[in-house]
Amino acid sequence: MLLNVLLALLIIFIAIKLAAFIASSLKQPKVLVELLLGLVLASIPLLDFMHELKFIEFLASLGVIILLFEVGLESNLDEMQALGWESILVAVVGVLLPFAGGYYVSGLVMPELSELARVFIGATLTATSVGITARVFKDLSVLQLAEARIVLGAAVIDDILGLIILAVVSALVGGAELSLAAIAFISFKALFFLLSSIAAGRMVVDHSFKGLATFKIPTLVPIASLVFCALMSYFASLAGLAPIVGAFAAGLLLDPMHFEGLGSKTSVQDYIRPVSGFLVPLFFIVTGMKVNLTVFNYSEVLVIGLIISLVAILGKVLSGWAFASKQPLSRLMIGLGMIPRGEVGLIFASTGLALGVLDDKLYAIAVMVVFLTTFVSPPLLALVIRGRHYPSGSR
Repeated sequence: MLLNVLLALLIIFIAIKLAAFIASSLKQPKVLVELLLGLVLASIPLLDFMHELKFIEFLASLGVIILLFEVGLESNLDEMQALGWESILVAVVGVLLPFAGGYYVSGLVMPELSELARVFIGATLTATSVGITARVFKDLSVLQLAEARIVLGAAVIDDILGLIILAVVSALVGGAELSLAAIAFISFKALFFLLSSIAAGRMVVDHSFKGLATFKIPTLVPIASLVFCALMSYFASLAGLAPIVGAFAAGLLLDPMHFEGLGSKTSVQDYIRPVSGFLVPLFFIVTGMKVNLTVFNYSEVLVIGLIISLVAILGKVLSGWAFASKQPLSRLMIGLGMIPRGEVGLIFASTGLALGVLDDKLYAIAVMVVFLTTFVSPPLLALVIRGRHYPSGSR
């Protein structure tokens, strides 16, 4: 067993390095290459033993927690409060339209689906990948455009709304009643946890890290950060929510100012990068390995995947018309920027598979949606931006 684990870790390590090289060479998001390599590994009969290793599954679970912790670290509470109604409206419409579309269209094309499966498919379509969209804006030197700021702000809000939806759906799978009252209660519980943990956590974090600062030991930064992330994930579980909700809240709370007195100017992100640099790609590779390639032998899966992908794309594009701004903003640019599902959509898909709501066919369709939306958005966004001849920098 130990030899199998070591061999699996070696194979995954090589795959991670190979993914980084290929992504850099082809100028594609690493998440896509990691997924593809996961699919390749899943198709090699000699590596079937990797599917049975619980330790690899455990590391993948840690990877998704670290990922949401990083998303929280990269989000700023003060900036989120100053995003304005444009981002909020785009985010809300960008969640409601894909959710409703995914729920109803999946029921039309697959009448045999259960209510929970339809809800989960709708939920999978709600997310927006902050990382992929931000990378495109950065590469085109338009991060300071009003459209870019609205999209990135809306994507962060989408993550929060998506986490609440995930908490609701997970609770329903656990046996909660499927009713408006039950959904409202779970949503309130998720919001209450996020808001109360942020309010109380700020005081706890301030006092705790001021105490740690007296030791002047830089290595306390990664240790304290990861311990705090683990505690918040644990408290989220106690509250009946997904652990990643707590990880996200922990990231939001850990501002760089808490570490200024610890004898190091290195950011929290820099400290945990060696950990996330292995565990996060491992999560995506394992996610790709879970796809049963044989389901793609059926044209039904491909056709349904394309239909659901179209619903996912249209729902986000239409969110660009969610607000009535006096500024001459490109609503198409905003809508296209909201399309990529990326890593957040994969979290929904893998959670649905783990909970038994999604079977192999539905999981493959969900991964297909993530692939198509992530591939489609960057070139279309670049085309619109270059076509409007935006200058670099702010407007």
